[in-house]
Amino acid sequence: MEENVPAGRCVVAVDGPSGSGKSTVSRRLAVSLGARYLDTGAMYRALTWAVLRSGVELTDAESVAKVAGEVDLRIGTDPQGYGVTVDGVDVAKEIRGPEVTGAVSAVAAVPAVRELLVARQRQVIADTGRIVVEGRDIGSVVAPDADLKVYLTASEAARAQRRSAEDAADVAATAADLARRDKLDSTRTVNPLQQAPDAVVLDTTELGIDEVVARLRALLTERGVA
Repeated sequence: MEENVPAGRCVVAVDGPSGSGKSTVSRRLAVSLGARYLDTGAMYRALTWAVLRSGVELTDAESVAKVAGEVDLRIGTDPQGYGVTVDGVDVAKEIRGPEVTGAVSAVAAVPAVRELLVARQRQVIADTGRIVVEGRDIGSVVAPDADLKVYLTASEAARAQRRSAEDAADVAATAADLARRDKLDSTRTVNPLQQAPDAVVLDTTELGIDEVVARLRALLTERGVA
């Protein structure tokens, strides 16, 4: 991590749709700031894995909420390598698979699930103080008092290309899946994907990761919290 980084409070909220660069940018920024990192999407994915393992129907909100309330979900905050476990089982690889990806939006839409995880996310932020948090409702719901709120976006083509490269998947199929998830995430009743009114919007279509991180560092410096 960089030297001479201030040790004071610094909360950065990074929101945006899949393929916009949230995860890579957030991790790099956290390392640059000497901060922790929280991937809230991994939390929803881990619970989705638990729901799928339990065999309950995704449409049964009460049963999904019951599973969420009973599992022991743990996630690390080291930006250079964090673990995700459910009831002591390492699920870091499994939660990135197609089965979880196809079901996570449905699980994340359950109000009781969001209430539970938002509370946990806020606790992590409070306990840490210097952290970069990424997701879909961080600036608008989880951390509305963040020092910097960023909404990353990119063209549909760029997002599909990036995600298909990560998953070694067909670009057209990936684009269709991203469109499906965008619609589900932005139209759910509770805490939908949305840009916070005071968020800085950054289109990453033509930007490299280092350039995005540099711009965010500059914004934090302007605000005296970098």
